[in-house]
Amino acid sequence: MAAPEERDLTQEQTEKLLQFQDLTGIESMDQCRHTLEQHNWNIEAAVQDRLNEQEGVPSVFNPPPSRPLQVNTADHRIYSYVVSRPQPRGLLGWGYYLIMLPFRFTYYTILDIFRFALRFIRPDPRSRVTDPIGDIVSFMHSFEEKYGRAHPVFYQGTYSQALNDAKRELRFLLVYLHGDDHQDSDEFCRNTLCAPEVISLINTRMLFWACSTNKPEGYRVSQALRENTYPFLAMIMLKDRRMTVVGRLEGLIQPDDLINQLTFIMDANQTYLVSERLEREERNQTQVLRQQQDEAYLASLRADQEKERKKREERERKRRKEEENLQEEKERKLECLPPEPSADDPESVKIIFKLPNDTRVERRFHFSQSLTVIHDFLFSLKESPEKFQIEANFPRRVLPCVPSEEWPNPPTLQEAGLSHTEVLFVQDLTDE
Repeated sequence: MAAPEERDLTQEQTEKLLQFQDLTGIESMDQCRHTLEQHNWNIEAAVQDRLNEQEGVPSVFNPPPSRPLQVNTADHRIYSYVVSRPQPRGLLGWGYYLIMLPFRFTYYTILDIFRFALRFIRPDPRSRVTDPIGDIVSFMHSFEEKYGRAHPVFYQGTYSQALNDAKRELRFLLVYLHGDDHQDSDEFCRNTLCAPEVISLINTRMLFWACSTNKPEGYRVSQALRENTYPFLAMIMLKDRRMTVVGRLEGLIQPDDLINQLTFIMDANQTYLVSERLEREERNQTQVLRQQQDEAYLASLRADQEKERKKREERERKRRKEEENLQEEKERKLECLPPEPSADDPESVKIIFKLPNDTRVERRFHFSQSLTVIHDFLFSLKESPEKFQIEANFPRRVLPCVPSEEWPNPPTLQEAGLSHTEVLFVQDLTDE
């Protein structure tokens, strides 16, 4: 049984819905249907818009509030081609023309005066663009209702978005402004713009943006391009790093003539696009090279940092190991010390040690004990440096407390000439 949201769909729409879901991978059928309805069930345009969104290009139905690109229209080298209306032929034609001339002059004069006066009473509502996408979609629907669906692919986005895409893709942008009230608009759209050879040329070689000047978005573009008559076409491209109008076609133009004129404009300006492509490719290559150099530098920097980190860790490991070994050695020395003699022992020596940090430590030793015992006692203290020597003042000398070539067996306290009370100084040798 069909789902409720699919009951009102035609067989063709259902097939497009399933095809669009397969192409885009969108799981929500409601979202697929909504997107296709926005694009008037044009599956190619809907898929392209979806791909643009995935590439970071805003959807044409969610235009960013960005400042539009400025288009250079003041270049005096713009190619302009104006098709004038045919002159009357024969006596009857000239007679009709002369009879209608005063009426036409009066009509257009009064119309211009009325429009001029109306501007002071009520501003033109077209001057306020509130829904540019809605203007584009509305024009597309009315165009297809009147002239059919065989037409060039309309750019489904704002004029500013079309300019941005043409600049980014380095393509020609053909702008068509539709004058609803002009007498030549219907014939141009039906016989020229919808001609198969014109459709093929436009679809394969350029972007095509169109809107009615009765719509605010079309009126805004009309104010920028300042057309003189309808039908009006403008060719825009990136030239000298600015979006520039390089061709203007005005008046009722036939399909073959339109193709020739568009081809002439593109051929005359193709070198600018080629030059810009080369410059952009060179900039991209330079950017890629710089990025590769930056990545190589960062990789080398990370490698150096990793080596330095490992070295620090190894130094820290060795330091902790040495501290652990030192602490174990201090504890072992402390455990091996002979007991301290009592104060009333006549063979005892009271020694006061002055450490490098200005602290004082005192302890009793026996005259018969080796100077090594003094060294071991100081070594076991937390306040003592790792390497040190012991000095006496009277006379000033360094006591041989550890075995050496001169003193393989350190002497006893009595042999070293120490008295019953001594003050000895501990000299730090750690940094030497």
